[in-house]
Amino acid sequence: MQSDTICALATAPGVGAISVIRLSGPQSFDIVQSVFSKSGLSTKDSHTIHFGTIQQDQAILDEVLVSLFRGPNSYTGEDVIEVSCHGSPYIRQQIIQLFIDKGARMAEAGEFTMRAFLNGKLDLSQAEAVADLIASDSAASHQLAMQQMRGGFSKQIADLRERLIHFASMIELELDFGEEDVEFANRDDLRALLIEVHKLTQKLIDSFKVGNVLKNGVPVVIAGKPNAGKSTLLNQLLNEERAIVSNIAGTTRDVIEDEVAIDGLVFRFIDTAGIRETEDEIEAIGVQRTLEKIQSAAIVLYLFDVNSYSREELIAVRDRLHAQMGDQRVPLILGGNKTDLGNQTQVEQTFEGIDDVIYISAKADHGLDELRKQLVEKVMNETASSQDVVVSNSRHYASLTKANEALLQGLTGLDNGITGDFIAMDIRQALHHLGELTGQITTDDLLGNIFSKFCIGK
Repeated sequence: MQSDTICALATAPGVGAISVIRLSGPQSFDIVQSVFSKSGLSTKDSHTIHFGTIQQDQAILDEVLVSLFRGPNSYTGEDVIEVSCHGSPYIRQQIIQLFIDKGARMAEAGEFTMRAFLNGKLDLSQAEAVADLIASDSAASHQLAMQQMRGGFSKQIADLRERLIHFASMIELELDFGEEDVEFANRDDLRALLIEVHKLTQKLIDSFKVGNVLKNGVPVVIAGKPNAGKSTLLNQLLNEERAIVSNIAGTTRDVIEDEVAIDGLVFRFIDTAGIRETEDEIEAIGVQRTLEKIQSAAIVLYLFDVNSYSREELIAVRDRLHAQMGDQRVPLILGGNKTDLGNQTQVEQTFEGIDDVIYISAKADHGLDELRKQLVEKVMNETASSQDVVVSNSRHYASLTKANEALLQGLTGLDNGITGDFIAMDIRQALHHLGELTGQITTDDLLGNIFSKFCIGK
């Protein structure tokens, strides 16, 4: 309940130099004052820090710093205190237990941020961005989370809802005057608005592919014939012996994945079984998995031996890969490997004019910097082609998709001349799903599911 005062460890568990214990709620100041050596906390200004000791039955537990944040100018919107103590697990557990004995209770997962949402300090999409920010492990995922936490996504959604609400109210007004056959909502203006909102929501939906990749890592499938050097390349990119390297074709029979950061982006490299016809049942399963991975990749890196490929064969492979990708066409890089074994000038003449060919030697570590550069450029080109606001949350994607379906139904209804009550129903549905994004419309189950994924102290 919000009337409770909650407490929890706000820093990571384990031994450290400092631990921070956070309290939020109406009794925060009284609880801390009851065990703090310096008097008068209730009269101190907000956003001040005070040095003293935490005491239990006249015994000193620790020397601490107490940071005061008076509501509503705090993270949760309530009175908040953060106690910075030494990082001993014993010390912090004793202090937390002392606070509980004095009337606080342990916070549930995400309860501090849930209170911030309930008290209007954050909307729901911004609250979710807090969890994304904590989990960010690259410059790209950090930037996405910061943009969303600062309200870029929320502002767009709020603008869309406001404009739809205006027309929805006009249609509802028409229904009140049904017998007079009046029209308050101009149908041409409404159609133009629905088309505009549909286009904006569709752009946000389309951006999810980029946003999800930036948030969770860019999946790069390394494909090619057996013994093309895929495992050697993976080991070089990861700077470790992750995959078995052998002259025997078909050594890699399953998918091997690992991650590496390049220029602030996390790439998930996926070393796959060689693509070829085979009678070996186990190897055939690996080849099938390779083809499945290609369809779900963000980038496909096809590795080929420049000394054994003809121009015609490479073009045929490129076309086959494009066909395998289907409508979900993803960037393709053709990696001409083993350039250290032949005449590179002659090789480049052979494949001249074929786009996206990079010449490398995985074994000799030649050309890999250029390959890394190309990988980053492929991702950034995708990002630059999308709008400023990028959707990276699967819940947001689902709500936007449902809102878009309702908008399309509304447009179809307008074209078919249906009555205002049905149009109003479609607009209300769109407003409902847009409201789910930022929390104007919520359920206890939804909030519980979202905030249960947070750490306890957040």
